[in-house]
Amino acid sequence: MTEDCILCSIIEGKIPSKKVYEDDDSLAILDVNGSNPGHCFVIPKQHYPILEQVPDFQIAKLFGIANKISTVIFEALKAEGTNVFVTNGVTAGQTVAHFMINVIPRSSNDKINLQWQPKQLDEEEMSTIELKLKEEAKNMGVFQTKKTFETRTIKKEPERISGEENYLIKQLRKIP
Repeated sequence: MTEDCILCSIIEGKIPSKKVYEDDDSLAILDVNGSNPGHCFVIPKQHYPILEQVPDFQIAKLFGIANKISTVIFEALKAEGTNVFVTNGVTAGQTVAHFMINVIPRSSNDKINLQWQPKQLDEEEMSTIELKLKEEAKNMGVFQTKKTFETRTIKKEPERISGEENYLIKQLRKIP
């Protein structure tokens, strides 16, 4: 935690927030200056300024939470879509030096513009960029993994939950 980080102050309870989800490592809160009602941040409780500093296993967990928050936004707020993204670095629009995943509810004509003008590259430019990225990717190392605990297989018939829709069916309904 850093004293001058507003998100660390929220995590420590020094600044009030509207918590949507919390566990030992993560927090999802409403953005008080959100682009749409229901705009949430999914953040790690440990301070990491940018994406590259967050351990791989924690990135996986945070994006899993962002996926669930997106589902909750669809269901509870009847959103027509969501944007899930990271602003990584000042030039990319990051305004707080604490990694976060934005989950923004979307509806028709909400006047949020996340569009950009495509840049058409010629084949030579594309090939040059491809080679540079491939070369650098060779040096990126192994993925960090959290130690896992021993698992045992239990043979049991799956339980049927009546009255609730299957999670995957809900996900399929969002496909355009």
